[in-house]
Amino acid sequence: MFIETLRLTGSQITEDDWAFFRQLQLSPQVMHYVSDTKSEEKIHADFTARLPIWSPRSAHWLCLVVREKQSGNRIGVSGYIHRENDCAEVGFLFAPEAQGKGYAHESLRAICDYAFSDGGIRRLSATVTAGNMPSRRLLEKVGFKLEGELRESYWLRNAWHNDWVFGLLRGEYGL
Repeated sequence: MFIETLRLTGSQITEDDWAFFRQLQLSPQVMHYVSDTKSEEKIHADFTARLPIWSPRSAHWLCLVVREKQSGNRIGVSGYIHRENDCAEVGFLFAPEAQGKGYAHESLRAICDYAFSDGGIRRLSATVTAGNMPSRRLLEKVGFKLEGELRESYWLRNAWHNDWVFGLLRGEYGL
């Protein structure tokens, strides 16, 4: 699996991406709305779960390592996981130095393009911890609609947090 945009490439994660994946997972700035600090074993287990070759309908995450075309530097990960036959959940994490430059938007558009055309997906969803305004703005810019708020749905930083649930239908996306 490979995506390409004007400024980015994305290819399936490999063993060579371990240090970058680990760095993202250990960054307090990246993980602030995503997860409490994980053990090295948990990070490695999450990484290993993403390594098998992915194809549409795979049960594990499509995890693409996003790189700047010009420099070749890894800047983030983006992808999706099937939740039902024609429904999937998107996810993305970007290094602090790559945030605010439109890279996440560019890569999420490419993921949506693939999911709705070649991936056989009818509906994409995203769950975001309430308060994560950068992720909310990104999803809405791509066309996702806020469908609801799950109260006290997620335990993070020693407190319950609400989750925002977003959805995007193939017919709304406009390929």
